[in-house]
Amino acid sequence: MTGATRSIVIASPEGESGKSTVALGVLDLLVRQGQRVGVYRPVSRVTGAGNEPARDYVLEMLLDHDGVDVPYEDSVGVTYADLHLDPDDAMARIVSRFHAMAERCDAVVVLGTDYTDVAGVNELAFNAKIAANLGAPVLLVTSGRERTPDEVVTLTDAALAELAAYYAHAVGLVVNRCDTLNTVDVRKAVSAAHPDLPVWTIPEDPFLSAPTVGQLVEAVDGELVLGDPELLGREALEVLVGAMSFEHLLTHLSDGAVVITPGDRNDVLTGLLAAHTAPSFPSLAGIVLNGGFFPEGRARELLEALRPRVPIIRTDLGTYQAAREASQVRGRVTRDSQRKIDVARALFERCVDGRTLAERLDLPRPDVVTPLMFEHQLIERARSQRRHVVLPEGDDDRILRAASTVLARGIADLTILGDETAIRGRAAELGLNLDAARVLSPSGATPESAEILERFAQEYAHLRAHKGMTTERAREIVTDVSYFGTLMVHLGLADGMVSGAAHSTAHTIRPSFEIIRTRPDTSSVSSVFFMCLTDRVLVYGDCAVIPDPTSDELADIAVSSAATAAQFGVEPRIAMLSYSTGTSGSGADVDKVRAATETVRHRAPDLVVEGPIQYDAAVDASVAASKLPGSDVAGRATVFVFPDLNTGNNTYKAVQRSAGAVAVGPVLQGLNKPVNDLSRGALVQDIVNTVAITAIQAQKEN
Repeated sequence: MTGATRSIVIASPEGESGKSTVALGVLDLLVRQGQRVGVYRPVSRVTGAGNEPARDYVLEMLLDHDGVDVPYEDSVGVTYADLHLDPDDAMARIVSRFHAMAERCDAVVVLGTDYTDVAGVNELAFNAKIAANLGAPVLLVTSGRERTPDEVVTLTDAALAELAAYYAHAVGLVVNRCDTLNTVDVRKAVSAAHPDLPVWTIPEDPFLSAPTVGQLVEAVDGELVLGDPELLGREALEVLVGAMSFEHLLTHLSDGAVVITPGDRNDVLTGLLAAHTAPSFPSLAGIVLNGGFFPEGRARELLEALRPRVPIIRTDLGTYQAAREASQVRGRVTRDSQRKIDVARALFERCVDGRTLAERLDLPRPDVVTPLMFEHQLIERARSQRRHVVLPEGDDDRILRAASTVLARGIADLTILGDETAIRGRAAELGLNLDAARVLSPSGATPESAEILERFAQEYAHLRAHKGMTTERAREIVTDVSYFGTLMVHLGLADGMVSGAAHSTAHTIRPSFEIIRTRPDTSSVSSVFFMCLTDRVLVYGDCAVIPDPTSDELADIAVSSAATAAQFGVEPRIAMLSYSTGTSGSGADVDKVRAATETVRHRAPDLVVEGPIQYDAAVDASVAASKLPGSDVAGRATVFVFPDLNTGNNTYKAVQRSAGAVAVGPVLQGLNKPVNDLSRGALVQDIVNTVAITAIQAQKEN
């Protein structure tokens, strides 16, 4: 190893063991420890078919991780061609390039060879030599697919002996792709044979090995003739040959299937498109027309007028050859397959004890909190006591993608508002799994939602009776997604709500002022952002809600922000910000902050608060020593309360853009139940984080 760099080699005695998904899980684990993590591929194939330039898709997927900042070119040792030309020189270059890259990292995930181009008589032996030369332990990955426990033990015995023969040692064993009913027996059998070796089993998930429609197009040398090109990224969960009558074929269709049918079978093609669009029939991933045919004349005009979104591919191959080529394609976990990445992460997190593996690698406990560590802590805390969150904007693809991630990783249970047929149809087109989500129509289009709608109208009319609200008028109002979602939270049908990706802040939170209302101990709804710097998390409030707070509202913001900080693991030390520090200045703005500080001390004497104080004195110890010596807050503040929205909003954006901080929020506080607003430019990960935050806030309520 180089200096204090810790490394681990992920190696397997066979191909198609799912090694890359295990590497992704280990990478997550290292990043969560606050490590600067690198990824290294000792031997990589850099040419594709016909010696065309190609990139290592597994390496690209791992390097795309938010916690990795190493160029692709620095992460590759040698090519298979280099290895065959001069094995000794190739090994020397592998070691040299590894150390050059590792100098910039605290930890490195080294991904062994893939059995795509055998480097020697025994490829595991070659990986063992790499591990020994790098001074790194091996996490051994074997496949349990279609193997008995005894067969897995036999394979493990041979693999461990091979590692030992070349002076490499295993830090643990992952038996991947196990038959679901076999995981416990396999773990027990291997643990009995090797009691000192940690053993984890991960069940087979067919989705991870499902090819995309785009891969099938390549396999059959086809071309897209109709349909949405964006849907070529959808996974093909089954490949069917549709040469029988359509009536019989219809009984075999399933969600995510690709049907191969002769291109001159217009009856089958039109029938498939009709079935695909029918709400109660399966959503197809694609249709392959073989034989080089494509409908002509009026039939072609009909197809083009239908404007199908499902990809329709034409190939010159015959039925048998097209089916054979398609059946041999195995799916990949690539940088673009977010659902597969979510599934792989969820499997690793559920099945592998990260704490034990970290201890085996002798990873130090981090004394900093990086943005990725904070995001992981959010997800872990949300998952520890799952809550139910409603997402009103079911017609937004970002919401659907985020929902798929939330469900795959077990962060929260979800209700999505909108037309169920449209939402599930669009999710299927995008290759997302929303089976575990409840979908409700706020318009009352189904008997279930109509019953709920009437209940909401009665409740809203009751809550707003003092404003002259009638039940008839309430029936119109509560069909709005924000009102419908807020009433779900109010009446306990959901624990929290996240909205705002396609609506204004006012549209999102106005119903909560009317329905959920503020906590008894506060009169103001405000917000905070978690500002994730490279080594710590700060809390900024209010940056999104109250334009010009009074001194009492500033005190509310401070007390609420301190409670939010503590709830999310940030020890609250409150800085009441102003353009003056201590008694050095005066004026209405300074006096407002000074009065607010005194109110906080009176209302919450256990809180540590300082104000008025300038930002530099709040964060810089040397400035604090000269401006406010002896202060418990100055130089080490964690909660920053801004005097007005103009200052707060601009400051958080300046820090976000200039210091490269990750801003998580806004997080609303002061309401009786959690409702959170999204930026209309929110990314999918922003939505996932906000759902996790909302779920954690709801844990406090229950």
